[in-house]
Amino acid sequence: MPEATIIDGRAVAARIAGDVAAEVTRLKAETLATPGLAVVLVGDNPASRLYVGGKSRKAEELGFHSVQHNLPADTSEADLLALVEVLNRDPRIHGILVQMPLPPQIDKDKVIEAILPEKDVDGFHPVNVGKLAAGLPGALVPCTPAGSLILIREVLGGDLSGKSAVVIGRSNIVGKPMAQLLLQASCTVTVAHSRTHDLAAVTREAEIVVAAAGRAEMVRGDWLRPGATVIDVGQNTIPAPEKGEGKTRLVGDVAYREARAVAGAITPVPGGVGPMTIAMLMANTLVAACRITGQPPPDFGQS
Repeated sequence: MPEATIIDGRAVAARIAGDVAAEVTRLKAETLATPGLAVVLVGDNPASRLYVGGKSRKAEELGFHSVQHNLPADTSEADLLALVEVLNRDPRIHGILVQMPLPPQIDKDKVIEAILPEKDVDGFHPVNVGKLAAGLPGALVPCTPAGSLILIREVLGGDLSGKSAVVIGRSNIVGKPMAQLLLQASCTVTVAHSRTHDLAAVTREAEIVVAAAGRAEMVRGDWLRPGATVIDVGQNTIPAPEKGEGKTRLVGDVAYREARAVAGAITPVPGGVGPMTIAMLMANTLVAACRITGQPPPDFGQS
């Protein structure tokens, strides 16, 4: 059996970014409105700082009005909520993203619920979660699942009806919304997790496997059905002594070399789902701007 096709998330993300940039130009010409994204970082977590910087730079590249608020780690919950309220009222801002994790003195759920649902470009607000679960129009969908669905369709085409899918992981950020999107695409969906009995056997039944458990290389090659489409959401840092003392490398939740010998198509880590997450954040911000300004929003392939 030939090795699996590598799903190039960077190339698909670049295509989406190009589509977003073209739509931004159109929106500016027709309405004089510029999509605005505000990103808020509390504290100095190195990974969060890197992510936030990348999001802000991409927004600027695509012609957005991009604002970044860097707050100290001892910021109070009240002060952060006050900033969110200012951004809610700002007509130049169409999307608000508060980078997680937050310091322990701040209740993340209060912050998420304080963001206007129509500006919640992460898709975490209960209103957006509820709309997605109910299959109602107008939801802003979490970026990683939205991007993952597009990558699945790159391989299997637009019609996923009847496909069997296993989502490994039940987080509110990836696992649950991913399952909802696949259900809406008429897949038969199993949500599996660390307490699933014989997880390998459950996974082996699936034509589509989305691994989002947060455990390095947990999904082995012999867990997979031959020819399966594998979407690896994991971002895990493990020791890499072959690179030198104290060095690390990034791996996914899937044992990549083993899986590539069995799967039909697979996303690499890095270069698979990661670039899609930022691309879909930009798409969500544009969609939010269109809705707020009364324009028909573009469809980037999630539906």
